[in-house]
Amino acid sequence: MANAAPRERLAGLYAELVRRNPGEPEFHQAAHEVIESLGPVFEARPEYAEPGLVERLVEPERQIVFRVPWQDDRGTVHVNRGFRVEFNSALGPYKGGLRFHPSVDLGVVKFLGFEQIFKNALTGLGIGGGKGGSDFDPRGRSDHEVMRFCQSFMTELHRHIGEHTDVPAGDIGVGGREIGYLFGQYRRITNRWEAGVLTGKGTAWGGSQGRAAATGHGSVLFAAEMLARRGEDLAGLTAVVSGSGNVAVHTIEKLAALGAHPVTCSDSQGYVVDEKGVDTELLRQVKEVERGRVSDYAERRGSSARFVPGGRVWDVTADIAFPSATQNELDADAARELVRGGVRAVSEGANMPCTPEAVRVFQEAGVAFGPGKAANAGGVAVSALEMRQNAARDSWTEEHVAGELARIMADIHRVCHETAERYGAPGDYVTGANIAGFERVADAMLAQGVV
Repeated sequence: MANAAPRERLAGLYAELVRRNPGEPEFHQAAHEVIESLGPVFEARPEYAEPGLVERLVEPERQIVFRVPWQDDRGTVHVNRGFRVEFNSALGPYKGGLRFHPSVDLGVVKFLGFEQIFKNALTGLGIGGGKGGSDFDPRGRSDHEVMRFCQSFMTELHRHIGEHTDVPAGDIGVGGREIGYLFGQYRRITNRWEAGVLTGKGTAWGGSQGRAAATGHGSVLFAAEMLARRGEDLAGLTAVVSGSGNVAVHTIEKLAALGAHPVTCSDSQGYVVDEKGVDTELLRQVKEVERGRVSDYAERRGSSARFVPGGRVWDVTADIAFPSATQNELDADAARELVRGGVRAVSEGANMPCTPEAVRVFQEAGVAFGPGKAANAGGVAVSALEMRQNAARDSWTEEHVAGELARIMADIHRVCHETAERYGAPGDYVTGANIAGFERVADAMLAQGVV
């Protein structure tokens, strides 16, 4: 296999990955996107082909699966499954969020952890890739039930993490409430105030100003960089945003701040179109405080907003689009609808929200497309800045963090753009992000030997 042509070797590697990881379509999809980008890299730098480097890269360093027993408010015992995939630590401690959602299984966590390797590498901040979570659904559960689940989850997880080993954060279903319960249990079990073991903490006890906003804000900043490269800007553009969680809310907030006109939000029951522009404060009250639905937002917003049950937010005509809910939410048909409506740029706020077919539709239509591993890297970048502040027992102002985020997102855009051009794919941010992230990790792996 070592003597095969690079592209043949990579095709064989992917086939072997599918064989060894059956029933994990999301992981297959994420790995295929990266692997198919690497042919030109192997041709230009044959040293990457020698020590089984890619074979090691696609195999997690450690996969942890455990049961999570907990009691609800009626005393009924439930058993969920917990996961932590520590994928690659060549650049630093494993870093990546925890997702609590019924869809979580080992394949989903592996896909997220694999993406995290390259996303984290693009930040340039010395963090490896990992991800975790559980099939627990916090929706509809009381605070006490969520607390008991988090305490049980951390009772097992604590033995696998640490500020120099693995640093989890939040993701879907894991916000400030859950991070607080997880940190409290970690502190109780270990008898250590190890602030750097989790990020996304409250600002009063080691968290970073601007962390909650970073993923959404960063996605908008990346879109602004793509448009600027084309001589355009966000001001006056109509935007569609999917989701109504933390990423979506802050995407909407940043779009409005930069003069764009965000008109949608969504959840699993349908979507809202708000002709006046989505009111982020009302949306935040409904979703984050009351834990309600976007239909409640529409009802309270008034005549400018209408709720559409079911359907697709992508049917709304817009200049720019921000898929910010979950993986594979935007398919080829939705992409074609957006292209027909004149969309100019798409920036992924969620992880792999566009199917491979949708990505091809955008690229063939000349739409500026920002893949998640680049466009939504702002969240993990500010998490790494939170780790830096924790290590120094320091606290930065929100303005300072925002400035660092803007600098990092501009640098990620530059690296992706320049790498794509260097490998003969100008304007292809998917290729640029995959190769740039890969080169940084691969160089570290080569330097550290076969481990």
